[in-house]
Amino acid sequence: MDLPKNTFKAQLASGDVTFGLWCGLGNSITAEICACAGYDWLLLDAEHAPLETGMLLHSLQAIAAYPSAPIVRPLSDDPAGLKRLLDIGAQSFLIPMVHDADQAARIVQSVRYPPEGVRGLGTSLARGARWNMVDDYIAKANSEICVAVQIESVEGLNNLEAITSTEGVDAVFIGPSDLGAALGFPGQASHPDVVAAVCQALSDIRALGKPAGVLAVTQELIDKYMAAGASFVGIGTDTGVLAKGVRALRNSLANKSADGDY
Repeated sequence: MDLPKNTFKAQLASGDVTFGLWCGLGNSITAEICACAGYDWLLLDAEHAPLETGMLLHSLQAIAAYPSAPIVRPLSDDPAGLKRLLDIGAQSFLIPMVHDADQAARIVQSVRYPPEGVRGLGTSLARGARWNMVDDYIAKANSEICVAVQIESVEGLNNLEAITSTEGVDAVFIGPSDLGAALGFPGQASHPDVVAAVCQALSDIRALGKPAGVLAVTQELIDKYMAAGASFVGIGTDTGVLAKGVRALRNSLANKSADGDY
C-alpha cells in the first residue's frame, strides 16, 4: 500500500492561492458536509474548539473521501500530543503561538522520525501507517509531513525572519486576532494598524520564499491580504456559517410574520 500523498503540501508547492474553512463543531458529519462544499482545505481546530483525538480521527476519516485537504491545529506544540495526531493520520499541522526559531525547530523535530527528528514509533497501532500496511512507512513518512507555524505575538513578529527561515517550516500563518490583541487592539482584528502589521508580515514571508497564510472573513480583508502575498486564506468558520444561517432563517420568518404573510 502506498503512503497517502499530502495534498495540502502539494497545494503550497504549486504556488496557487487556496481557500479554506475552519472546522470547530467536532462532528464528522459536519466535517464531511464542509468537504462536500469544495474548499481547498479544511482546518480542524483543536486549539479553541473542543475537538479531542477521537473526534479528529473521525473527521479525518470523513474528509478522506474528498479532495479537500485536512489540516489539524493542535492545542499546543507538545510533542506527545503531536505524536498522537500523527498516528491517527494527520499529515499537515498549523501550530499556534510560535514565538522564535528554536521553538519552530523543536516542532519540526517532533513530527519527524529519527534521524531527522524525535517522533516515537508505534506504527502497528497507527492509522497514519495504515497499521503497518503502508510499504516502508517509516522511511517515507517525513517527506509527506507539512508544518505551518502560526505567528500571533509581538515576539513572533520580531522573530519573523528567523522563524520563516527555519529548515522544515513549510509555511507561516499570521493570526490577526491574537496579534491584534498583542499590539494593543483586542477584539479589533480589522483595526488599520493590525491590518497594516499583517500585510507587512505576509509580504515579508513571501519575500523570504515561504507560503504565507491568514484568516480573513470579509472580502475587503481577503483582497488586501492576497495583494500582500497570502496564498492560503481561511475565509470563515463552520460555527460562523451556522450561526449566520440560523439567524438569517429566523429573522426571515419574523419579517414575514410581521408583514402578515403567516
